[in-house]
Amino acid sequence: MPFYEFKHHIPLTISQKDELAAAITSIHSTHFSTPKLFVNVSFHDVSQTSTYIAGKRRTANHLSAHVRNGPSRSRKDWAHLTSEIQAAWDKIVGPGLPKVRRGDPEVDTSLRSIVLLGDMIYMTELGFTVPPAGGDVQWLQENWGEFNRRAEGGDEDFRGMVEEVKERKLMETDGMTAQQKLEEALGWGDSA
Repeated sequence: MPFYEFKHHIPLTISQKDELAAAITSIHSTHFSTPKLFVNVSFHDVSQTSTYIAGKRRTANHLSAHVRNGPSRSRKDWAHLTSEIQAAWDKIVGPGLPKVRRGDPEVDTSLRSIVLLGDMIYMTELGFTVPPAGGDVQWLQENWGEFNRRAEGGDEDFRGMVEEVKERKLMETDGMTAQQKLEEALGWGDSA
């Protein structure tokens, strides 16, 4: 459902891309009730693209994402998600690249920006209309028969998703953690 797009000026190895994609998928799907099958991540090498910051030609690494925004997702939720993504980048990509010569300047490997765009107004993916933010549980329930049919028909992606939904009990929790349910019942926290 979300589309994360890395625009990187530094070379990323296949294993770094694999690890970043796995990290983003895990982070997004655990923050929200999105099944992993519907988290999309792509990488675009922009080393040959002219980018300007403050009117000057610069190189930088950026992440933008088209996400579903709504009342079930607070600014605090997004801030926490972006801090985890930043930590994953720092861990996987790390500081600095090897220099060819000692006198060469340090290459900036940092992730300069993370921009989340809550602009998804309608979407279909894998033949299913994607629900609005916060509507994942009802959507899973409404489409469960078809998800199972595809899984039983040999579709490995849907087999994995069905297993994930069962393991995470996504249809039983209405997408909220026990802590969030307690806060809602008591009128505390973001649920107040």
